[in-house]
Amino acid sequence: MLKAAGQAFRELFTPPFRAVLLKCVGFTIALFALLIVAIVWGFGYFVQLPDQIETAVQVLGGSALVVGSIFLIPPVTSLVAALYLDDIAETVEKTNFPADRPGRPLPVAQAALTGIKFFLVVLAVNFVALILLLVPGVNLIAFYAGNGYLLGREYFELAALRHLPAAEAKRLRKSNRPTVFLSGLIIAGVASVPILNLVTPLFATSFMVRVYKGLAARAGLRPAYA
Repeated sequence: MLKAAGQAFRELFTPPFRAVLLKCVGFTIALFALLIVAIVWGFGYFVQLPDQIETAVQVLGGSALVVGSIFLIPPVTSLVAALYLDDIAETVEKTNFPADRPGRPLPVAQAALTGIKFFLVVLAVNFVALILLLVPGVNLIAFYAGNGYLLGREYFELAALRHLPAAEAKRLRKSNRPTVFLSGLIIAGVASVPILNLVTPLFATSFMVRVYKGLAARAGLRPAYA
C-alpha cells in the first residue's frame, strides 16, 4: 500500500498530471479572484458606512475571505478535477497496467454526480479541519477516522466503477474494508496538509487505481465491460 502511495505521488510530477493540476488550480484561483472582486464591489456599491467603519469592515472581510479560501480552494479544486479524473485513471491504467483491459469512462450523469459527491466530501474534510483549528483539544483520531472512511470509499469506488457494476464494486470495497480504510487514511493525511491538499484528487485517483487493481487481482475478478 505504501509502495502504491509512493508511486502515485511521484506520478503527480509527470506531464499529464501537471497539465491537469495547472488547469484545476488556475481555474479555481480565477474563480475566487472574481468572487472577491464581486463581493468587494457589491459591498462598496450597495452599503454606505462611515469611512472608518467601512475601512475596518473591508480589512476584516478581506482577511476572512483569505482564510476562508484556504479551506474552500481544495473542495472547489476537487469539483473542477472531477472533470478530469476519468482521464487520469485511464492514463494510470495505460501507463502502469498496459496488459489489462482498459476501464470504461463513467457516463456523463454519473461523472457529474461523482464530482458533486467529491466536492461535498472534501468540503466536509476542510470544514472539520477549520473547526479543529478553532477548538483546541478535539480528538484528531475522530477526524482522520471519519475522513479516511469517506475518502477511501469514494475514490475506491471511482476506480472500481470503471471496471465493475456498482453493486459488485461496492461488494469488493466491503470485503476489503481494512485496506480501503487504511488507503483512505493516507488520502486524508494528504488532504489535511495546506497547499499539498490541492493535489488530493489527482493523488487519490492514481493511488486508488493501484489499490483496486491489486484487490481485483487477488479476488480473481475480471472486468465486466469490454
